[in-house]
Amino acid sequence: MLSRRYFRVVILIFSMFFWPIITICQGEPSDHQTKGHGYQRIDFTVDSRPCYLVRPKVPASGRPWVWRARFPNYHPEVDQLLLERGFHIAYINTDDMLGSDAALKHWDAFYKHMTEQHKLASHVTLEAVSRGGLFAYRWAIQHPECVACTYADTPVLDFKSWPLGKGTGKGHQPTWQNLLKQYDLTHEQALGYTGNPIDNLKSLAEAYIPLYHVVSLNDHIVPPEENTFILQQRYKKLGGEIIVETVKEGTAESGGHHFTLPDPNRTAGFIIKNNFDMRPGNNDYFILRSSLDNCRLKFEREKKGRVVFLGGSITFNPGWRPMVCRELQRRFPETNFEFINAGIPSTGSVPGAFRIFRDVFGKGPVDLLFEEAAVNDVTNHPDRQKHWRRGMEGIVRHARMVDPKIDIVILHFVDPDKIALYNDDKTPDVIAEHEKVAAHYHVNSIHLAQEVAERIRAGQFTWKDDFKDLHPSWYGQRLYAATIKRMLDAAWQMPLTPESQVKTHPQPDPLDSWSYFKGQLVDIREAQAGKEWKFDPSWKPQTDNEKASTRSGFVNVPMLVTDQVGAELTFNFRGTAVGLWIIAGPDVGIIKYQIDNNPWGHQDQFTPWSQHLHLPWLLILADELEDSEHTLTLRTTAQKNEKSRGTSCRIVKFCVNGVSP
Repeated sequence: MLSRRYFRVVILIFSMFFWPIITICQGEPSDHQTKGHGYQRIDFTVDSRPCYLVRPKVPASGRPWVWRARFPNYHPEVDQLLLERGFHIAYINTDDMLGSDAALKHWDAFYKHMTEQHKLASHVTLEAVSRGGLFAYRWAIQHPECVACTYADTPVLDFKSWPLGKGTGKGHQPTWQNLLKQYDLTHEQALGYTGNPIDNLKSLAEAYIPLYHVVSLNDHIVPPEENTFILQQRYKKLGGEIIVETVKEGTAESGGHHFTLPDPNRTAGFIIKNNFDMRPGNNDYFILRSSLDNCRLKFEREKKGRVVFLGGSITFNPGWRPMVCRELQRRFPETNFEFINAGIPSTGSVPGAFRIFRDVFGKGPVDLLFEEAAVNDVTNHPDRQKHWRRGMEGIVRHARMVDPKIDIVILHFVDPDKIALYNDDKTPDVIAEHEKVAAHYHVNSIHLAQEVAERIRAGQFTWKDDFKDLHPSWYGQRLYAATIKRMLDAAWQMPLTPESQVKTHPQPDPLDSWSYFKGQLVDIREAQAGKEWKFDPSWKPQTDNEKASTRSGFVNVPMLVTDQVGAELTFNFRGTAVGLWIIAGPDVGIIKYQIDNNPWGHQDQFTPWSQHLHLPWLLILADELEDSEHTLTLRTTAQKNEKSRGTSCRIVKFCVNGVSP
């Protein structure tokens, strides 16, 4: 009796303080406003369903919001904390519909109303309690692009567990009969139903939607073994991230289904961290210098498009790139896209300028080009601002020379050194050089490094625990993709008109006349090599005592190789710059070279990563040459880096800024 009386007192106190905030609307109220507990609530209808919106005193930047799914008065502590941080709290009453397809149509209308009429963020946090898991997860699975994260208490994720009670749970037959009606299923059909959340997690995992569950180990109504724990296992297998917090308590009256939330601040912190629409100072981190309407016209009218991603390992690796591909496909569902991954790990803008024709335009015209190089440019060419500028201008100008209608976006990714500079109110030199090119050619750019630095400084997340590396965790990949999505939202916010036409982008005079906009790769067989050199049609490392790894595309391919001292070759070319694309492995030496009859120069092929990696590396041997015919003479030497174990040289391609003879 004491326990039951205590429970009733808690409910009474809860109702007195929180009822004005989270009361479920009844009837058909319209535009009715109330105030309670210091917050304003608006009651209205959407799609003939009662709804409400609780407004914070001061909305956070980006206007983030929480969408409660069923039982909106359960564990309100989290919502209270979020209201204090500027979140809106919203609810639509579809309680009796158990997440059926008909309910989700109401949810679609509600989302449209909240984002268009109330101007809330396009990404929403879904909060699900018990059977609310059917609502929240089934809607999220259909619309992962609209979800920031999901927080669930004791959620139902398989209706065969509850309300059927096929497993160890008690079940509830009246609700089961209603569910069959709502889903338009017979009992036998429901047993074979494959639309439960636990069976359809792929779209959420591909979008890297983070999940947070709190469950009771003593729950006999919605056993976690039949719901959350199955989802956890399957979601992790798909590559998704989920946090499951367990408690052992649970009230006897609720069958262990109700409990005290362990730490509301921890839960609220998870939600705040994963709402990327909350931008410090409401800043946007992209610069739209020109429209992206050329590619949009192609996507919408011709129903086809080619999109290329050019960069280093941050582009090559899975993460933000496939998320952007899915976002484009979602925006243009009838368009036949070809997405080309032209990322090569360890490469920056200079290799990009020489390989752009092969890797970007090798399959024909390109409508949209994403380019990144700010991280690798610093390691490949430290303190060589001219190379950063000449490489990026080489990419942009060359692309516009091939197709003056191509749309381009330059991405500035982050590393710890850039964070330190932004914290000192300094723009990293490499980004400043790339921005000169972007401004000169009216190319759009996204300052992702600045965004990460400012979000960390604002306390939204940490580098160590959340972002983790310059090759970002799933969290960082989602942040990158979310910012690119915001840029697309801004660029394409107005509909096209019948008069909209593809336009030619202006091509100003070169920013730097020595830039590599005539860059090309030249076959190694164009060289006149001595007998010490060997043409290997399919090079691979020696198997004996060889532990260094290789890069895809730079093994089992033709190379000009030698391990002998004094091996000499000559290469004739016409242009203003010449270089070598080599494999800078653990056994390379110092080479010497001469242009025409000029003094000899020396170049160490060994890099900080050569001990453990056969690294594709581009060496610019000479630039600012007269645009005429030249001869490169190359010779291996007995000299080597103290960390190298040999004097080898392996050439994949010659690089020329000009026209080879």
